[in-house]
Amino acid sequence: MVGTFGGALEARQIAASEGNLVAEATGEVELEGKVLVIKRIHVRLRLRAPGAQREAAERVAAVYRTLLPMAPRREKYSDPPSSAPVLPRR
Repeated sequence: MVGTFGGALEARQIAASEGNLVAEATGEVELEGKVLVIKRIHVRLRLRAPGAQREAAERVAAVYRTLLPMAPRREKYSDPPSSAPVLPRR
């Protein structure tokens, strides 16, 4: 998941390596009968990049969200879609 997003950023000359792009993910798993089923995955992405690249990074994030496997069913949940805030570089 993060590799695809990072690759899209890198293709636009936005550095995603060396700790510039960090992801935190948690999942909700439930038992249905004898099968464990992943019900929800929450991903928070953090990107450190120059402010001049913010608009391009936000466009990448907007497209990325539409391509996630659960995107068509997202309207069933009240949680807002994940975002990738652009933080100033260290």
